[in-house]
Amino acid sequence: MVSEEMYELGSKRSAIRELFEYGKKRAEVVGAENVYDFSLGNPTVPAPDCVNETIRELTEELNSIQLHGYTSAQGDLECRQATADYLNRTYGTHFHADNFYMTMGAAASLSICFKALTTDRDDEFITIAPFFPEYRVFVESAGAKLVVIPPDTSNFQIDFDALEKSLTPHTKGVIINSPNNPSGAVYSAETIAHLAEILRKKSVEFGTEIFILSDEPYREIAYDGVEVPYVTEFYDNTLVCYSYSKSLSLPGERIGYVLVPDEAYESKKIYAAICGAGRALGYVCAPSLFQKVVTRCIGATGDISLYKKNRDILYKGLTDIGYECYKPDGAFYMFVKALEPDADAFCEKAKEEDLLIVSATGFGCPGYVRISYCVDEDMIRRSFAAFERLYKKYK
Repeated sequence: MVSEEMYELGSKRSAIRELFEYGKKRAEVVGAENVYDFSLGNPTVPAPDCVNETIRELTEELNSIQLHGYTSAQGDLECRQATADYLNRTYGTHFHADNFYMTMGAAASLSICFKALTTDRDDEFITIAPFFPEYRVFVESAGAKLVVIPPDTSNFQIDFDALEKSLTPHTKGVIINSPNNPSGAVYSAETIAHLAEILRKKSVEFGTEIFILSDEPYREIAYDGVEVPYVTEFYDNTLVCYSYSKSLSLPGERIGYVLVPDEAYESKKIYAAICGAGRALGYVCAPSLFQKVVTRCIGATGDISLYKKNRDILYKGLTDIGYECYKPDGAFYMFVKALEPDADAFCEKAKEEDLLIVSATGFGCPGYVRISYCVDEDMIRRSFAAFERLYKKYK
């Protein structure tokens, strides 16, 4: 009667969403102030002033048809050109409007790319652990297979030996996410350059084209002067999947884009396939209002310094207690070593203290947990007593 695959996806939430829903129910019992919910990557930093100002201006300037009507299927021309102009100013690139396809956020961008590139059931996309678990859903729904490279927990860069062994003639692309969810690691320029070198070599060896799919919702969230390399500068066959959810604090508005550079192999055909995949998946015409908002607010961000402050408070508090933490260079997640090999069991013990943290088993990195610090500073400070009680249960 129905697709069993879709039934499985729809009848249970992701582990992160399950934990978030548990937290809401728990708050009704013990009070929201007594639940320390570090589950979701839901920005608490307000959107920059220009977002609300622009929305007010647009509602006054335009009638409802102009404001809320359809744009071109691939997105409003003015929005796409503004995006190209901004990237050209910022990174010294030479993009134009027709390199961009506006989408409902990075999840739509990725899904569209997997659909556009997949031609056979044996096609494979490689990702590097730790990775966002929904990649598996997106890739398999497109009819391909997800191959996972084990994590390099020494610095959360890329285990290139493992990567090289995993590349085959069936490899269509390598998914990278930097700054990374869940580790907060930023891939260095040396890492990106080495990745590009390997993929060029393997493409020639296999007689195929291997793409990098760069998932970039956290691009602007980096600390202490750490540079986030722009991947198209290193590798021609790069498709950029971007979202404004984090930079403009607009996760619920679902706005982003796919970038197909002219230098990519058969770029015009790839772009047409992106348009076709958007059509097939029902993703034509991203939200009109927020395309207009992006056009006027491009380059603005929320106050990133608040995330850095939270990072520093959380890192010091946890390491002072005795936890082993990876100090992130970007995004807004702290990656922490669980106090027992079974991170799932550790997270269940944390729930006894009303600490809601996410096991990294589903991110392909057993033994670690993710703590999302895009939360109120006060909650972080209040949570340390609970983290200390949890620590003492083991030590």
